[in-house]
Amino acid sequence: MIDYKEKMLRLLVEKYRKSKKDSKTNVICRRTGISPSELYKKYSKNDGDMDQIENINQAAAQCAEDGFLTFEENGFSNEIARIYLNDEKVDEIETYLESAYGYEPKRTKRQYVEQMIARYSGISPAADRECERLKRILAENKIPNNYQQTEEILKALTFIERNKRQLYVREASMMIYGSSKYLEENTLERVCRLLRAYKKRPCKEDELVNEILQDYSIIPERQKICLKGDITLKIGGRLLELGSLGDGIEFFTEDLEALEQVSVHTVKFMTVENKTSYYRCRDQAVSFFYLGGYATRFQRDFLKKVYHDNPAIQYLHFGDLDAGGFYIHENLCRITGIPFGLYRMSEAELKKKEFSTCCQPLTDRDRKRLNSLADTKLYGQTVRYMLDHNVKLEQEIISYWEESY
Repeated sequence: MIDYKEKMLRLLVEKYRKSKKDSKTNVICRRTGISPSELYKKYSKNDGDMDQIENINQAAAQCAEDGFLTFEENGFSNEIARIYLNDEKVDEIETYLESAYGYEPKRTKRQYVEQMIARYSGISPAADRECERLKRILAENKIPNNYQQTEEILKALTFIERNKRQLYVREASMMIYGSSKYLEENTLERVCRLLRAYKKRPCKEDELVNEILQDYSIIPERQKICLKGDITLKIGGRLLELGSLGDGIEFFTEDLEALEQVSVHTVKFMTVENKTSYYRCRDQAVSFFYLGGYATRFQRDFLKKVYHDNPAIQYLHFGDLDAGGFYIHENLCRITGIPFGLYRMSEAELKKKEFSTCCQPLTDRDRKRLNSLADTKLYGQTVRYMLDHNVKLEQEIISYWEESY
């Protein structure tokens, strides 16, 4: 059974903390209130669960006795119309929630941020800039959003700005977080944007945000170019024919310096987001390039070379039918300047009965990212279908089905 006393007080306190009253910037003083339907959506419905409704009424009455809130009833019934916080009790309520439910009160959050500022101030310029931002927020009697993640950002900034050794990104991540992938998967983009903001070096149209790390002797892991199909590479005056290699080749990006020409003999050239689908993809009319996610600087430069040498062929991208897949495609087109079309990334795939058991529901983050694409010409129709039907689909089942049938 839901503890409506806890839920009621949490909602009221959090609503107050987000209001201008808490930061003393309000002009009009409105009472902090919630409706019972925010606790139980069927509270005022004829088919509402009477036990749930009664529990809400009892919780409100108990909280009112404790002096935490007041409430108004509808007419001559005992149905609650609105519940109001006693604002002057907000600190006392947070103390109660902390002791009874492990709630973190505002004073504890503020203390955490203050200690974080003291810990990371005066170590490196970009970190100092971020600490000053946190101080300004505290001065307004607010708590910075995602302040715990901000500490992870500050850890990285103070390490990177003081680094003097030649490191790979994953080595740096180990030294910062004790995990080789944490930097890339969680904080890299934000860290690099803060470094760029401090150095006043915004990304150029064809530049990747993490290229700023090279200023601090941090470089990506050695990377490979993976491609297959009827392609001829001219490297150091020699010709390398890939058509006779069914699974194509992989070579380190350092070899790109000697690459003189790329001749694609197929009518189509396709980038593929995931490795399993890349392995599955086979079509004599298509050459394939394994992307692996957002294009790296080396992949970008290689693809621009392919396009320069083969401007007349058709360029396609095959990725996951989710928000990430569309953002990867948008980024790919933007940083390479190549008009990649979408391959098997439409609502038609989402409607196929063969894939129905493989479709997954959207997360809140999925919905937020998809909503920002819903009005775009290229992705809009598919995105709206995904939002309306609560579905997304990974590309591996599509590539498997195509090869198998």
